[in-house]
Amino acid sequence: MDTSNVPPLTEEHAEFINSTVNSLYTVIAAIPGSHHALNYLKNAYQHDPFRIALELFLVFFAIRYMMSAKYKPHDNAVKLTDKEIDDLVEEWHPEPLVPSLSKYDKFNMEKTPIIMGAQSVKPKIAGFTKPLMNLATTNYLNFVASGQIHEKAITTLKNYGVGSCGPPGFYGTIDVHMDLERDIAQFLGTEQAIIYAQGFSTISSVIPAFCKRGDILVCDDSVSFAIQKGVQISRSIIRWYKHNDMADLERVLEEIRMDDIVHKKRLTRRFIVSEGLSANYGDIAPLDKLVELKKKYKYRLVLDESQSIGVVGNRGAGLTDLFDIPAADIDMIVGSMANALCSSGGFCAGSEEIIDHQRLSGLAYCFSASIPAMLAVSASEAIKIIKDQPVALTELAERGKVFRQTLLQKTLEPYVDLFSGDPESPAPFFHIRAKPSFLQSHLLDSETEVSRDDEEYLLQDVVDECAYQGVLITRTKYVIDQERVCPRPSIKISVTIGLTKKENEKAAGIVKSAIIKVFSKWRK
Repeated sequence: MDTSNVPPLTEEHAEFINSTVNSLYTVIAAIPGSHHALNYLKNAYQHDPFRIALELFLVFFAIRYMMSAKYKPHDNAVKLTDKEIDDLVEEWHPEPLVPSLSKYDKFNMEKTPIIMGAQSVKPKIAGFTKPLMNLATTNYLNFVASGQIHEKAITTLKNYGVGSCGPPGFYGTIDVHMDLERDIAQFLGTEQAIIYAQGFSTISSVIPAFCKRGDILVCDDSVSFAIQKGVQISRSIIRWYKHNDMADLERVLEEIRMDDIVHKKRLTRRFIVSEGLSANYGDIAPLDKLVELKKKYKYRLVLDESQSIGVVGNRGAGLTDLFDIPAADIDMIVGSMANALCSSGGFCAGSEEIIDHQRLSGLAYCFSASIPAMLAVSASEAIKIIKDQPVALTELAERGKVFRQTLLQKTLEPYVDLFSGDPESPAPFFHIRAKPSFLQSHLLDSETEVSRDDEEYLLQDVVDECAYQGVLITRTKYVIDQERVCPRPSIKISVTIGLTKKENEKAAGIVKSAIIKVFSKWRK
């Protein structure tokens, strides 16, 4: 830098600077407590000059920020005229809150029967002059018409009101809830039981309460949608075995055991999950073999008895009753009270430790309002009736046997398959599905297979024909895009002792004739 043109610092200039600095120091020293700040600056500068520079920068930044102009929203907003606003409003088209209905959705809505009045074995259906024989509900033991249950429910409603509006763990539990838990435990032969307010969310809460990330679940590949959701929520390691195939289950368990040995994996919680009575296929799991494999490979067993409780076994206590196996051999017996027990909600029965754990970890138990008192009493009363009148179970099995025998006749053999078609099956329902060979023989020139929608339309024609002849049945509904492996379309027949033997035989004959009439004319 060239300093030749810079004038030298004179004595007068030096005296002026010195006097200015002394005056400034005197002013600062006059401020109370300023000597502490000056000492801090001197010491800080000597030990950490960078810190002083940073602090000064922050002080100047704060002063500048406080003195700067304040930001106001919409300062840069575009000013529109009234005409421009009107034009924009006119051009705007809101998106629909839900997607538009497809042809299949509209078809389902149009074909949904509407019951006029109370539910019964012969309800009045909109569009029909005469009541129809109802084979479309789970009213197997006709508890809907039970005066004993009606009387108890009405009395309870008057005493307790509609509901507690609170979760069981807070202020939602009352004496009738504890009575129902005790009744279920005694009925099944377990130490304790816990009740949930919703049937669907019971199994989907029980599984995640015990199974976490890293645990292993070995599941039947045809379990119901509720179980699928519970398995999914658990985020455990999932292995699937073929439906009710115990040889395949043992293969999967052996593969897991060998994999643990080879890779020296740490021990985790392990469960076998199965349905007692399959909701999708109507067949019964071989519980004796499940228990044998569970003990052999040291797994816990979760058994869903939603479809079988109240109707299967000599006492109606489900598969443990049917196979004469102690309930203690099943770690968790889970079920719904919305089917045979003519109530609402669900339950889980097991050991004291299993139940106590759910009172803090069962999400649907902790965060849902408890079941209304009148429904809890209805379920308890239904269990009492089953205990007192076991002959009803025999009558139900006979109704199912007669119905299956009618639909197993050779005239229907080319058209449909029954799931399960075993006449001796104690299951109170079965599925009717179009025979694959029949569908293949009726392909159009442009088809390689019959579409699912066309198969649904075919079965709906059978449903409509039955309704015209006085029988109410329905197609099985699935959440097609969320099912792991969606079952084929089917008609579900649910028998009931509410119909007399003659009415049951008549209904079976009507279903048979409707199948023959519709299938024989299809695509001709």
